[in-house]
Amino acid sequence: MVRYGILGFGHHAVKRLVPAFSATQHSRLAALWRRDRAKARANAQEFKIEHAFATAEALCASPEIDAVFVASPDALHLQDVLLALKYGKPVLCEKPLAMSSAEVETMLAAESEAGVALGVAQNMRYNASGQLMQQWIAEGRIGRPVLAHSQFCYPAQASPRQWIYDPALALGGPIGDVAIHCIDALRFLLGGAHVTTVSTLAHSDAESGAVESHAVVALEFGTGAMGSVTVTTRGEYRSYIEVTGETGVLVCENGMTVDHDVELLRYRQGEVVERVRVSNSDAYAKMLDAFSAEVQGTGTYLASGGDGLHNQRILDAAYASWRSGIRQSIA
Repeated sequence: MVRYGILGFGHHAVKRLVPAFSATQHSRLAALWRRDRAKARANAQEFKIEHAFATAEALCASPEIDAVFVASPDALHLQDVLLALKYGKPVLCEKPLAMSSAEVETMLAAESEAGVALGVAQNMRYNASGQLMQQWIAEGRIGRPVLAHSQFCYPAQASPRQWIYDPALALGGPIGDVAIHCIDALRFLLGGAHVTTVSTLAHSDAESGAVESHAVVALEFGTGAMGSVTVTTRGEYRSYIEVTGETGVLVCENGMTVDHDVELLRYRQGEVVERVRVSNSDAYAKMLDAFSAEVQGTGTYLASGGDGLHNQRILDAAYASWRSGIRQSIA
């Protein structure tokens, strides 16, 4: 059993991580830390978490903790990851992994020195819908993929995570917050394909301020496929995935949700030839147990820090393209 401590215990931890830990088999939530000590103690009591540490360093140094989950705002990821690695603790860090690829490179150097695992909490790689789509594509059920699209919409006005509007804490708006899920999902479906060029159109509004509220990100994959990601914080929830191959199409409406069952459809010549309904409800629990297996040396985690560096370079390129109006290349 791997005992986890969460750094940055907030809305995400309450909504997603606490329920996920209750469904794991090899992972246990043993501790938390948040800046407000009164709230930390109240959370620990409410969710029956053994330790509420006074400082982040105390959590990372504790022999009662085997691994650290970083769930703090984006701008704090670097310091939190480095702190955990300093004490030799494996780290599972929320996306986006950092504020820049240079920060990720610093993390990876520290990971190498510490000799422990660094993973990115790309829970959607553990969605049943995504894993089945990847399997069908690998089996050739739609032929060679040529186009891939993902959309993620949600109403940020209703979100309790108001720090996502603060460029001092957030990498950006929906590009950094949810396009990263879309980009990673498309890469995963295409067998881990790298992205070679990125082009972005985006704009902000009165509420989003310095960060974007809507964006379209065009991707060119090393496989020759082309992709597009569309995101907004001004729409009702939607997470759509579609991959078009030379001999068929895969579609999954709300394919990235964990809140209800979703349906995966395969089309050929305009007709539905395959239809499967799946649940992604256990994706977070599967992600945690997979990282625990990596820590224990019994399995391989699907979203390594090294792979996260490529995703971060894509995000860097997406924002550089928006600001410059020029398509960006990724080495």
